[in-house]
Amino acid sequence: MNAQNIDNKPKVQKETKNKIKVEFERTPLKERLKAKFLSMFFVKKVVWFLFRLVLLVGISYIVLFPFFTKIAGSFMAPEDFVDVTVRLIPKNFTLDIYKAVWTELNYFEAFTNTLLLSASTAVIQTLICCFVAYGLAKFKFKGNKFVFLAVIFSLVIPHQTLQLSLFMNFRYFDILGIFQFLNGGGISLFGKTITNDFLAAIDIFPDTWEKFTTSGITLTNTYWPMIILSLCGLAFKNGLYIFMLRQFFRGVPDELEESAYIDGSGIIRTFITIILPLSIPMMITVFLFAFSWQWTDDFYTNLFFTTTKTVLMPKIVGIPSSLTTDYAGQNLYYSAIRNTCGIMIIAPLVVVYLFCQKYLVQGIERSGLTAD
Repeated sequence: MNAQNIDNKPKVQKETKNKIKVEFERTPLKERLKAKFLSMFFVKKVVWFLFRLVLLVGISYIVLFPFFTKIAGSFMAPEDFVDVTVRLIPKNFTLDIYKAVWTELNYFEAFTNTLLLSASTAVIQTLICCFVAYGLAKFKFKGNKFVFLAVIFSLVIPHQTLQLSLFMNFRYFDILGIFQFLNGGGISLFGKTITNDFLAAIDIFPDTWEKFTTSGITLTNTYWPMIILSLCGLAFKNGLYIFMLRQFFRGVPDELEESAYIDGSGIIRTFITIILPLSIPMMITVFLFAFSWQWTDDFYTNLFFTTTKTVLMPKIVGIPSSLTTDYAGQNLYYSAIRNTCGIMIIAPLVVVYLFCQKYLVQGIERSGLTAD
């Protein structure tokens, strides 16, 4: 019935369209302009365009204006902050703040250390989260939903709740209580125990072993806490990465894996040769998120790095000694210096984003965050 109604409706033939077009072109220009620009459709289109333009300009101004003020302030001399005629354009252009931050606050050392830490942890987190997410997405086992619930729960728990336990575990690191077990007697072997006395008898680092068995290994002020957390899938925001990758893997057709299994490919080989190449945009997205958050992280770095020997990016925010001053605009000038430190911290991330923007957008589009 519906098909018949559709067939019975009058259709506009190609010849009719051409005829209407010819007649419109033969109409005087004044009439054509009047029909085109004085219609209600054109008025609605112009109003909608102006509304979107004003809205976007307003939002852009609200978002970008603070950045413009901070960038402009980084090039100002101290006297510009007390000059009421200076707004966004510095009257005394100078690079003294950038030079002082680079030399006195050890910017290059902080950049190198942070790059090594962020890149290594981001690569580990990307690979580990891929394995975990693939298992949750493609394999049905008892406790699958419980494990996924634990992953989501890790996003809800405040980091401050685990602060003390994390610090104590890595300050006195003892895997499964092995050192404490050996210190309490260990395993008997031919009437002797594998303890400090036994190791001292064969002269294998007796002092070091005694220190380990009493207090464990101290991993603070090293990269190991972040690396171990990344290997275990418990690092910063890893729950979000697992969720994103799981949603992506759920959208991969099962037929691809089934055809690989029929050809004799195992699970690991299928994952490496088929699934991972398809996941490159998503993996780049996760890598960029992990890299960026580790780059600007100050919670874990302040927690595990208790000394000033290792300089990281969040620790360079300060006032160089050569820029200390005492005048009316001191607070404004010091605020501009701290803002400049922040600009220099995020500048490498802006460069990375410019080169990886395409992959980031593709990964977010394919992440399946809107899926059930």
